Amino acid sequence: MGSGRFIGYVAIVVVLAAAVLVVELATPFAGSGPWEAEIWLMAAMALVADAFPMSPPGRRMSSAVFPSICFSFAILIDSNLAAALVVQAAAVVVSSWRMKHKPWRAVFNIAQYAIALSAASAVIHLGATLLPIDAAAGWAVAVCVLAAVAWFLCKYTTTSVAVWLRFGGPLWPTLRAPLAPEALTTGALLLLGVILAAAADQSALYVPLAIIPLIAVQRLAVLSTEQTRLARLDSLTGLANRKVLISEVGSIAAEYARSPAKARFALLLLDLDRFKHVNDALGHTVGDRLLVAVADRLAKNIREGDLVARLGGDEFAIVSGRLTSPDDAVRLAARITQALQDPVTLDGLPLDISGSIGIALYPEHGTDFATLMRHADVAMYDAKHRGDGIALYAAESDHNSPRRLSLVADLRKALEDPEGGGLNVFYQPQIEISSGEVVGVEALLRWHHPAYGPVDPEELIKAAEPSAVMRQLTRWVLAEVVAQLARWRPMALRLRCAVNVSVRDLHNDDIVEHVTDLLREHGVTADQLQLEITEEGLMADPNRVLATLAKLDKLGVAIALDDFGTGYSSMQHLRRLPLAEVKIDRTFVFGMREDPDDAAIVSSIIELAGALGLRVVAEGVEDEPTWRMLHQQGCEVAQGWFYARPMPAEDLLAWIARTTLPGARRLASRLPAAHPHAVIVPAPTPESP
Repeated sequence: MGSGRFIGYVAIVVVLAAAVLVVELATPFAGSGPWEAEIWLMAAMALVADAFPMSPPGRRMSSAVFPSICFSFAILIDSNLAAALVVQAAAVVVSSWRMKHKPWRAVFNIAQYAIALSAASAVIHLGATLLPIDAAAGWAVAVCVLAAVAWFLCKYTTTSVAVWLRFGGPLWPTLRAPLAPEALTTGALLLLGVILAAAADQSALYVPLAIIPLIAVQRLAVLSTEQTRLARLDSLTGLANRKVLISEVGSIAAEYARSPAKARFALLLLDLDRFKHVNDALGHTVGDRLLVAVADRLAKNIREGDLVARLGGDEFAIVSGRLTSPDDAVRLAARITQALQDPVTLDGLPLDISGSIGIALYPEHGTDFATLMRHADVAMYDAKHRGDGIALYAAESDHNSPRRLSLVADLRKALEDPEGGGLNVFYQPQIEISSGEVVGVEALLRWHHPAYGPVDPEELIKAAEPSAVMRQLTRWVLAEVVAQLARWRPMALRLRCAVNVSVRDLHNDDIVEHVTDLLREHGVTADQLQLEITEEGLMADPNRVLATLAKLDKLGVAIALDDFGTGYSSMQHLRRLPLAEVKIDRTFVFGMREDPDDAAIVSSIIELAGALGLRVVAEGVEDEPTWRMLHQQGCEVAQGWFYARPMPAEDLLAWIARTTLPGARRLASRLPAAHPHAVIVPAPTPESP
C-alpha cells in the first residue's frame, strides 16, 4: 500500500472521519426524519449512476467521476447528514466493486466523503443559524454554494495529500496540477446537486430530469479524459510519452532524496538496431507495427511498478525503482534484450529485432532527469559501439563531459600557440630483436595542461577524435615529426618514425597532400615516415580509407596496422591493404608468459605476417622472458620499457650514446656527442639468446 507515512495518513483520516461523525450526529441538526419519496429516488439513482463511473488515467484516487456526489449532496440539503452519508457509502461500495478497488481504498474513500459531507453540513447549519427565517431564497442558495466549496476543498485536499505521500514528488505541483479539471467536473456535480435539491422540494417528478445534465457532465469528463490521455500517452504504442517520463523521474528522484536509506533507481534507454533498414525496405506502416510489437514486449517484461515510455522514433525508456545494486538494472536490461531476440512476424515475414540499452543510476550518475537522460544516452551509444548490447554509464565513455569539452577547447588554443601550449612529441625506440639495432621510433603525443597537469594520452585522443580539432592535431604532430627527422639528418641519424593517425584523417586525401608538402619542405624522404592505423579505423569506412592508403603507399610512406588482433575483420583486408608492418597489441604481449592462449595468438600473428611478407613489431615488451619468447618465435622488432621509455628527442640521442645494446652502440659511434645535460634512465641490457 506504500510507505509507512501513507498508511499512517490513511488511518488518521479514517479516525478523524469517525470522530467528526460522532460529534456531528450528536448535534440537534443531525436528527433523522422519515425518508420522502424524492430521497428514495435520489438514493436509487446514486447507486445506479455509480455502477458506471468514468475513470480517467492518472494516479489520483479522485480522478474518476462519481455521479453519486450530485445525489448525496442534494440529500444533505433536503434531509440530513446521516441520510447523505448512508447513500454515499452505499454508492462507494458499488463503485469499488465495479472498479475492483481494494477494501482499504473503499474505507478511505468513505472516510473522505464523511469529512467532506460533515464540512458541508456544518456550513449549512451555520447558515441556518445566522440567517433570519424570512431571508430571501438567494441567501439560501449562497449558503448551499459555500457548502459545496467546503465539500470540494476537504475532498480535494485529503486526496492530494494521500497522492503526495504515496507517490512522492513536490507537494505544491501535486496540489496544483489536477485542480482545474477536478474543480470543473466535481464542481458541476455539486452545483447540480443544489439545483436538484430545490427541484425535489417541489416534486419528486423533477428528480429524473437530472439524468440529462448528468450525461452532459459525463460527456465533459470523457472529453477531459481523452485530452489527458493524448497528452500523457504515445499515440502509436499506447505507452507513456516523454512528458510523463520526465514527471515520473522527477517524482521518484524527489521521493528518494527524502528517503533516509540509500535508495536507487535506474533509467534505461533502449535504441533498436537497424530499425531504419525496416522502414526503408518495407515502409513506415510495417515499421510502425514493429514498434507496437516491441512496445508490447517491453510492457510485459518490466517489473510491477516500473514505467516504460516511448521517446519517439525507435527509442524507448524504462524507469525501474527499488534497486538494491546496479546488477538489478543490468538483469532487467538482459531480460529485455532476451525478450527482443525472438523474431516478430508481420504479414508472414519474420523480422529480427535487437536493441542497445544504456543504463544511468540515481544518484551515482545524476539526480535530475536531464543528467540521467544524457548519461543513459552516452551508455547506450557505448553499448552500440562495443556491440555488447548493454552498458552502464562510465565517465570515461562520455565524450561530452565538462572536462572533455574543456580539453578540446584548450587543445585548440594549444595548437594555435607558436610555443606548442604544453604539447610535446616523445619518441620510443623500436629495436631489431636479433641485432639490438635501433631501426625506428614511434612518435607519442604528450600534453602538460596548464590547469590539469599531464593529460593521459588516451583521454586526450578520446576527447579530440570526435571533434574537428583531431585533424589539426594530426597535422601538428606530422609537422613536428618531419621537422625532427630533418634535424637528425645532419647527425647521420636516419630513423623511420611511426605516427598514429585517426580514421577522420583518412576519410579524404587531404592528408596525402599535407604529407607531400611536409616532406618536400624539410627534404625528408618518404621512407622515413610510417603511418599507423587501427583495425577499427579501417572498418569505419573501408573503401574511402583504402583509397587514401593506396595514395600514401604510392608516395612511398609505409603503412602499419596497429593493435593487430583486437579487431574483427583484419584477415579479409590484409591482402588488400598496402601494409609494410603489423604491430601485435600489447595486451597479448603482456599475457604471453602466463597465458598459453595469448602466446598462441602472438605466434599465429607472427606466422601470418611472415607468410604475407610483413614486418612484425611487438608492443609492450617489459621483461627479458617476454623478449626471449618473441625472439624464439621469430618476431623481428620490439618496443617497450625493457628497452626504453618514451622520451623527448634530445634524450633519445643521449640514450643511444649510453645504451649497451650492440646495434645501438654501432649507431652511437657515428653520432656526435650526446647532449651534455640529457637526463636518462639506462635501459636493461638484453643478452644474446
